[in-house]
Amino acid sequence: MKSAYEIAMARLEKEKGPSRKLSDEQKAEIAAINKKYDARAAEEKLSFETRMSKAANFEELENLRKEMAASLTTIEEQREKARESVWDRD
Repeated sequence: MKSAYEIAMARLEKEKGPSRKLSDEQKAEIAAINKKYDARAAEEKLSFETRMSKAANFEELENLRKEMAASLTTIEEQREKARESVWDRD
């Protein structure tokens, strides 16, 4: 009897085709990409936290929070794009 995981994986493979495996080189590239974008996100958070600590009022603080969220979203999108480029290479 198949587990729920095995059933879901079989269904996914039927819909999307067989899953691809990453080479050791690709895994290392993805790890480097993750490290790079983790560092960028940390730098961005630190920068915004410094600016937020100097905010004059609540409105300015909220604007900075929104800017930070947008900036971090952009960084995550860039990370995902970079990782997809590694996945797309055969």
